[in-house]
Amino acid sequence: MFKKIALLLASALILAGCGGCSKGGDEVSFAFVSNGVDPFWTIAESGVKAAAADLGVHADVLMPAAGAVDQKSMLEDLMTRGTTGIAVSPVDSANQTDFLNQVAEQTILITQDSDAPESNRLVYIGMDNYDAGRECGKLVVEALPNGGSVMILVGRMEQDNARRRRQGVIDEVLGRSHDPSRFDSPGSPISGNGYTILGTLTDQFDRAKAKANAEDTLARNPDIGAMVGLFAYNPPLILEALEQAGKLRDVQVIGFDEAEGTLQGIIDGNVHGTVVQNPYMYGYKSIEVLKAIHEGRDTGAGPDNFINITARQIKKNNVVEFWADLNKKLGKE
Repeated sequence: MFKKIALLLASALILAGCGGCSKGGDEVSFAFVSNGVDPFWTIAESGVKAAAADLGVHADVLMPAAGAVDQKSMLEDLMTRGTTGIAVSPVDSANQTDFLNQVAEQTILITQDSDAPESNRLVYIGMDNYDAGRECGKLVVEALPNGGSVMILVGRMEQDNARRRRQGVIDEVLGRSHDPSRFDSPGSPISGNGYTILGTLTDQFDRAKAKANAEDTLARNPDIGAMVGLFAYNPPLILEALEQAGKLRDVQVIGFDEAEGTLQGIIDGNVHGTVVQNPYMYGYKSIEVLKAIHEGRDTGAGPDNFINITARQIKKNNVVEFWADLNKKLGKE
């Protein structure tokens, strides 16, 4: 509670010190910065644009293609331009904390999608990634009721959301207690509850590497039971590898996020299910919250400075309805 009050006071001082940090001294200007380039962020961009139009503000969307270095350069440029407030999904929260605190000294800073809990960001908009990971783990158990071997594929482990999401999957599959602070190193296989987590393969947002990881998994583990893709692009690339190996439906696929290939895979019976966030609302809510902070209004965040956009499972029974709603938000209907 005391940290929240201190951060809000700091925000007030920021606004007083830079005249509201408005672009050109008059125009309120916000920015939404992703942690990479992906259709997931295109959905979020639609939410940003809708909020900017509804609220009458200017909002930019920036997607770094080259990781933390590229993201840092974008944030520096936004500060130089006097951007009123920034919503960022940190690439490497632990190693970016000092820099993020510098950003927070000059403008309103919130995080979305992936948090930087040790930084001076004012609000985090997203989901509880550990709990969402456990929802994904439930899909694994549902797809492999008699146990089996599982490989986890993800972009990178430096992100707070990836670490927590992965741990939630592992803990649920192995039947462990609820403990978001637990962390299993991605080295050796972990067994329990009739399952073996073979490992965690990262690709650093390199699609070719992501597909190669899936292909290598199949080559090294011919009897694997399931593959879990924790970033949006992972499940479609897993499907490509399975199809080329002639193993579609022989290996259970469990996904995360709402890539079109994943949703079509559920319809076709090649993906058991996926856990989806709400990137559209991440975008919309980020602009809404930045504007509220700028105007000194309540953001609606709880005492932990967290605005929870709940994740949910998408399976055969609800995928068509979900996809239709998604297309409506994207103006594709």
